[in-house]
Amino acid sequence: MAPKIFFTGATGYIGGDALYTLVQTHPDYDITCLVRNSDKGAQIASQYSKVKLVYGDLDDTTLLEQEAQKADIVLHHENSVRALVKGMAARSENQPGYLIHTSGTGILTFADIERKIYGEASAKIYDDWEGIGEVTSLPDYAFHRNVEKVILTAGTENESRIRTAIICPSTIYGQGRGPGNQQSIQLPELARSTLERKKGFQIGAGRTYWPNVHIYDVSRCFLALVEAAADHDGKATWGKEGYYFVENGEHIWGDIAKIIASTAKGQGFLTSDEVVSISSDEADQDQKLMAYASILWGTNSRCKAVRARKVLGWTPKERSMSEEIPEIVTNEAKKLGLVQGHASQAAG
Repeated sequence: MAPKIFFTGATGYIGGDALYTLVQTHPDYDITCLVRNSDKGAQIASQYSKVKLVYGDLDDTTLLEQEAQKADIVLHHENSVRALVKGMAARSENQPGYLIHTSGTGILTFADIERKIYGEASAKIYDDWEGIGEVTSLPDYAFHRNVEKVILTAGTENESRIRTAIICPSTIYGQGRGPGNQQSIQLPELARSTLERKKGFQIGAGRTYWPNVHIYDVSRCFLALVEAAADHDGKATWGKEGYYFVENGEHIWGDIAKIIASTAKGQGFLTSDEVVSISSDEADQDQKLMAYASILWGTNSRCKAVRARKVLGWTPKERSMSEEIPEIVTNEAKKLGLVQGHASQAAG
């Protein structure tokens, strides 16, 4: 029998691409998506006629509890999670449910933020295999930690009824295939900000490291975990060690800033490929930069995705982040009106 899956965040970037991958690979899966309104519902229905919809939001605790209790697998791409845990905890011990939650490696930036050090490299690399105990006991003030604690607690205290896993992607790039948002944040925003400021920039010395991964490869990791849950094959790790970083190498933000500036100059949008250094305070006060710019591009978030490779056989396959940059620069330039359309070019 096909598993019943309850899905949140289906019109978001990560959730939308994961939904696409699930439906394409397993059209027989019984999928229900939570949507906030009819516009969001129409986006999903137009692309996936067999996917069921329930209308509500993450504050509708009764609805969330009911849907979570009915589902064999819950894929959660939002922050609010307690109602889902409560609903799944009401399941029979003979039929435990699986809760797969999306976090992010921004959780690893806490040390730089605490020390107020931006733009400098860190040698610290987290490991979700040998270092799993450290990864699952990060400080409470780290990003995402409050939600991760709820998931991890549920997966240990209620492990007979709820089997939990946390997927923790890094900087994600690539065009999504979901019904709603199809664009990531960090890389497109760096390109947009460079074009708007008319000059490349980096935070401080620009030496900070982040891992990266293509959105298609993230979705393959979700698929592998869902399949493991559906088949009850025992290969996946759940509960207190059910934590999966998702990365395909790492980059230095100063190097990416240089590639973006050089690409923008080559495409005719900048007169120079110079990259200037700005402080974390300047970054956070600059109206042309998005909120938390100093954290997004000025902190370190380093990790190794050992567990997904080892137990799920996950192998990233897509092209590198640097190969995506020319297309990203062009797309951001179009949004800013810097690229003439075909009609205006023909008219001269």
